[in-house]
Formats: sequence, structure tokens, C-alpha cells
Amino acid sequence: MVNRRGFLKSGGLALMGVGLMGGIPGFLAEAVASEQIIKPYGKRKVLVCIFQRGAMDGLMAVTPFTDTYLKAARPTLFMSAAKASTTGKPLIDLDGHFGLHPAMQAFEPMFREKRLGIVHGIGSPNTTRSHFDAQDFMESGTPFNKGTASGWLNRAVGLLGHDAVTPFTAVSLTSAMPRSFYGDNPAVAISNLQDFAIQMQGNKAGANLAAKSFEDLYDKTSTGLLHNTGKESFDAVKMLQKADIKNYKPANNVTYPTSALGNSLKQIAQLIKMDVGLEVAFTESNGWDTHYNQGTENGIFARNVGDLSNSMMAFWNDLSAYQDDVTVMTMTEFGRTVHQNGTGGTDHGRASCNFILGNNVNGGLVHGNIKPLAVENLEDGRDLAVTTDFRSVFSEVADRQLKVNNDRLLFPDWKGEKIGVMKA
Repeated sequence: MVNRRGFLKSGGLALMGVGLMGGIPGFLAEAVASEQIIKPYGKRKVLVCIFQRGAMDGLMAVTPFTDTYLKAARPTLFMSAAKASTTGKPLIDLDGHFGLHPAMQAFEPMFREKRLGIVHGIGSPNTTRSHFDAQDFMESGTPFNKGTASGWLNRAVGLLGHDAVTPFTAVSLTSAMPRSFYGDNPAVAISNLQDFAIQMQGNKAGANLAAKSFEDLYDKTSTGLLHNTGKESFDAVKMLQKADIKNYKPANNVTYPTSALGNSLKQIAQLIKMDVGLEVAFTESNGWDTHYNQGTENGIFARNVGDLSNSMMAFWNDLSAYQDDVTVMTMTEFGRTVHQNGTGGTDHGRASCNFILGNNVNGGLVHGNIKPLAVENLEDGRDLAVTTDFRSVFSEVADRQLKVNNDRLLFPDWKGEKIGVMKA
């Protein structure tokens, strides 16, 4: 149980990482409820990251449909872009070579408008095909150092270059803190904003510990830890408490998918519109480990990519007044094998693709360089080779969107080059 003394010793921001996931200390709820809300923090540049856990098949999401080797390797999974295809709904032809999965049709307008960029052949230089290890390496940003304590997004928060940090500077809409947010800089995990708001309003326990105002809390500590950040912490929490989260109405008559991803992105949109100081947001999409019955225009994979694209576009259209300030980037730990397996699926591979959405994206292009999928060009004779280190993309997106501009600290073991996925 967190008590008042522990709160004062640890600092308000550190507590938020615990309190929002567990119980809100009574004295904090009382202190928050007793104060007036001040002005919001104003618009900020926001980077939203979506982790596709399980390893997305990039060759099915964005298919090099003119590659005859891929067609031979996937006799029942290969999809054509031919309009007269007899195998079902065709791929969406992006550039005469790459085709977007038809379930991702919501992405097509953004690609045509050059606000959606795709990077193909992206992956980790570490050749592990373990989900756990590959996710850990990608989220820590150090693919050859398993002992890294911090996540790359937490380090990005530390490089933001200003002191106006709130409890909602870095928020993960997940039930537990993701590896990306581990570290010394403030970050919180909130599984449901509505549940948190109800908890804040209903928590009366520990009232005997409550000070008359949160200024009293600062005055009673000799460490001074809260004087610079504590007031902003309480102010931001009060904004969330007062918001009518349950009855939120998205802009432009947008309807979000009722999936976990759709719900998470809707809540991130609310935080952005509330001006509580959000700058880095994280959420995840599960179910991408398609070993069995992957399907083509229908099936498990089609449902997943449909949910991803529809959720992202609902989020984007909801944020019509904020689009200049927001960039969304997807990531997945690795890709799938070029050859389909005997159960109508694909196994753990190497490279995949990712999507970056925003007005500052160098969109309308499939970035990266992948060779024809002949066996001699495959990694280990079976996988799409990694030709773009994920750090090349993550660093460029973070640098351009958040102005962190310190690749040595963001990705300490990386000395590569950016690929031009963002506008200069």
C-alpha cells in the first residue's frame, strides 16, 4: 500500500506509474478533488506506437505480387493484384509491384495522398526467432544487449528537451507497462481511462492522510522533489478525472472498431484532445502468430490487418484538428517464412514491413530494398532478408516528430543511416 510518506519520498511522477495501474491512494484522490483545474498544457507533438505482437507476415500485408518466386512458394496463400483474379478479392496495386492486402483498403487514400509510408524488409539485426527475445530487443532498442534496463521510448521521453512533464507525457494503453517504457523517465500504463476516472471519483479511503491541498503536500516535504513537477501532476490528473470519458463522441461521425486496438486508440485520441501533455503513446495489437489457417482475403490475417487499418484510420479521422501534430508508427518483432507451411500458415521468419502515418511522412512510397525472393536471396535460405535495421526507421521518426535528435542515447549501439521515410 502506498502511503503519504512514500509518495513524498518517491515523487509524484514515479507514483503515477504505480497508481494508475493499481489503487489510487486515498490522500491523492482527496488532494486532487479539492483543487481547481488550471489551463490545459496545449497542443504537443505526439508519437503513437502500435506493437503488432506475434510477428506480422509483411509479405501478405504488402505483397511483391510480381515476384514469381513468392507465387511458387505460396500455392494457396499467394494473392494477385489482377482485377480479373479468380482467387478472390485482388490486392490493391500500390505501384505496379507492391500490393496492399484488400482488407487494408482504409489505408489506400492515405497512401495516395502521400501521408502513409511503408517500409519493407525492416527487422532486427539479431537473428533470433523467439517472440520474447525479439520483442525485448526491439523495445529496448539494443538488439544485442539483453541487459539494457530502459526502453527506447522511455529514453525518448528523457530527450524531449523541456521540463513541462506531466503524468501523461508518456502513456501506454495496456494492462501492464510495456518494455518500451521501462526506465527512469515518467511513464504510465492505463488499461481503461473510464475505470480510472471512476476510481478517482469514488476513492475515499485514507482520507485521514489527506492534506488540505496539494500545496500542503509540497510544503511538508523537505526534499523539494514535488515542487517542480507535482503541481502539474495533480492538474493533469484532475483534467482526466473531470472528463466525460464514457460519453466521448469522436469527431466527424467517426466510429471506432470495437476491438481492443480500436478502444485503445480512441482513448489515446481523448488524451490528445484533452491537452494533458501527451507526447508519447503506446498500444498493441495481438494475434499475428499465424502458423495455422492464415487465410487470404478472409481469415485470421485478414481480420487482423482490417482491424489495424480501420482502427488507425478511425483514430486519424477523429483527430482532424490535430493531424499536423501526430505521427503513428507500427512495429512487429519479425516477419514470416517465404514458403507457406503444411497447415496453411507461415512460420517465424526475419524481415517484415511497417506503416508510418502522418502529414510529415514521406508517404506514397514503399521504402526499403527487397530482392527477388529466389532461394539465393533469402536469409538462411528461407526468409525475407532484413535490409533495413528497425533503428534506422525508429530513430528517424522520433527525431523528426519529437525533435529528440540524439541517436547515440536513443539507440546507443547503432551507427547506421536514416532512409528518408520522414520529410526533411
